[in-house]
Amino acid sequence: MLRHVTATRYVTPLREGGSLPGLMEADDLGTYVVKFRGAGQGRKTLVAEVVVGELARALGLPVPELVTAQVDKAMAPSEPDEEVQELLRASHGLNLGMDFLPGALDFDPGAFTAEPEFAGRVLWFDALTGNVDRSWRNPNMLYWHGEPQLIDHGATLIFHHNWPGARDWAGRPYNAADHLLIGFGPEVAAADAALAPLVTEELLTEVLAKVPDDWLEDEPGFLSTGIVREAYVAALTGRIAAREAWLPGLVEAALNRGNDRVVPERGRNRPEWLKHLPGDAT
Repeated sequence: MLRHVTATRYVTPLREGGSLPGLMEADDLGTYVVKFRGAGQGRKTLVAEVVVGELARALGLPVPELVTAQVDKAMAPSEPDEEVQELLRASHGLNLGMDFLPGALDFDPGAFTAEPEFAGRVLWFDALTGNVDRSWRNPNMLYWHGEPQLIDHGATLIFHHNWPGARDWAGRPYNAADHLLIGFGPEVAAADAALAPLVTEELLTEVLAKVPDDWLEDEPGFLSTGIVREAYVAALTGRIAAREAWLPGLVEAALNRGNDRVVPERGRNRPEWLKHLPGDAT
């Protein structure tokens, strides 16, 4: 399970996106960006954050720590903003926190660089999980202490908004045209060779076990939270099995767009953290 904290103070809203996350302090003296179960996008955003964030971590991709954050509706009256008051009342209970990275910058492809190996792994992973939200318009990647950090995965796994269509989602092509890292010569085929064998049913089962029952209860069409978990595992296993339907297009897009800008020579100034990614043979 994810580490658990209790929120002690609401610091400030982060008015970005539709989920209205907030910066909160917790009883472990840490500060977290909290996404709320009572926001308009609901609990499924929190589920996607955990499943995709923890799967990324298991594959060696850099993601800030995720925690479950207990929020008490009694905090609401002390907030001057009526919208925040309403959100806190609607989010009484278990919410999702992401470790706050002070001083982090949005990853600007014009200011920072990314090696083709790392770019390929992120692009492949976003295609696997159907991430429509890591573009140059909305990077959802931070640069902190000289390293990238992947954030905001609530817009992934869109099949869980329409479970009857989950089987069709498995082979759906991924549009990489506006992806944040498409211009860095992403090595997609190498990423697939390194990462695809790691995405097993066993790993996915372990990842789904991190999602609290509370966020999976009362899912229409499912008799138990265990069956909901199995459905997520089946959908992602099916996505891996259907790579022949979406991987060639992804490789082609990377080859066509990968020379749009000058990228560093392979191995030059190679960050230490990149050497320890799973499947890394260099």
